[in-house]
Amino acid sequence: MKVVIVGSNGLIGRALGRGLVARGDSVVALSRRGAAGIDGALDMRWDPAEGAPPPAALDGADAVVNLAGVPIEGRRWTADRKREVRESRTLTTRLLVDAMAGGGGPRVLVNGSAVGYYGPTEHTVDETAPPGSDFLADTCVAWEREAERGEGHGIRVVFVRTGIVLARDGGALPRMALPVKLYAGGPIGGGRQWIPWIHIDDEVGLLMLALDREALAGPMNGTAPEPARQGDFVKALGRALGRPTVLPTPAFPLRVAMGEMATLALEGQRAVPAVALAAGYAFIHPELESALRAVYA
Repeated sequence: MKVVIVGSNGLIGRALGRGLVARGDSVVALSRRGAAGIDGALDMRWDPAEGAPPPAALDGADAVVNLAGVPIEGRRWTADRKREVRESRTLTTRLLVDAMAGGGGPRVLVNGSAVGYYGPTEHTVDETAPPGSDFLADTCVAWEREAERGEGHGIRVVFVRTGIVLARDGGALPRMALPVKLYAGGPIGGGRQWIPWIHIDDEVGLLMLALDREALAGPMNGTAPEPARQGDFVKALGRALGRPTVLPTPAFPLRVAMGEMATLALEGQRAVPAVALAAGYAFIHPELESALRAVYA
């Protein structure tokens, strides 16, 4: 199989690229810099702000995995930043679908999305749950809507709604682990909010499942079977790192310091991977303790 990975220089894109190359697939690593650093992949440059993807990138490809988008954390959510977060996802997806719609190109699109689609919720949500109404939910809805246009052109489209990816060398976990390493970790805002997590190995496994399984289409949650409360998550993280986790962080100062972006730390989703389990996917790391031990082994 020849697979084009858009956003190939991100944590998930690099891991997926390495996994696909290892199993014998041909990989085109498409990124703004044109240098994803995936051994065995063909690097190509594409900046969506400059227009459509290069035709040579899609030539002869069987599938596209679109993981592009600026990080949602790191900078306060001003109006300009919100627009950048949204457009970095919707514009890229729109240009990809337009390029694939002409016929003769890839017939499978595995598109990124996030569990933020469901909005903050205490209830268990699977792929049949409706969207939320906050900024992240609206962004995910718009992102998926752009990808969904491909269905009208005979393209099989899968939206992978990813949770918090556990990996040592990127994503949210290093930032979550830093206060624990500094003996300052503990429950945040009471610690009752849900964290829908997934180990990077299983995130790659689910993306491969979406590529390979012709019967799969529509949403698929990229989460482990058992989400964790934040308080339980940080205790497990402390055990993996050999650190105590007893210093609480109240919600109020976080909201003052981070503004609307504080929802990333103070709210969550109890999302479960019903579609993946129904498809027979066997999680490599189904339990939080073993997943964190694997990360920090």
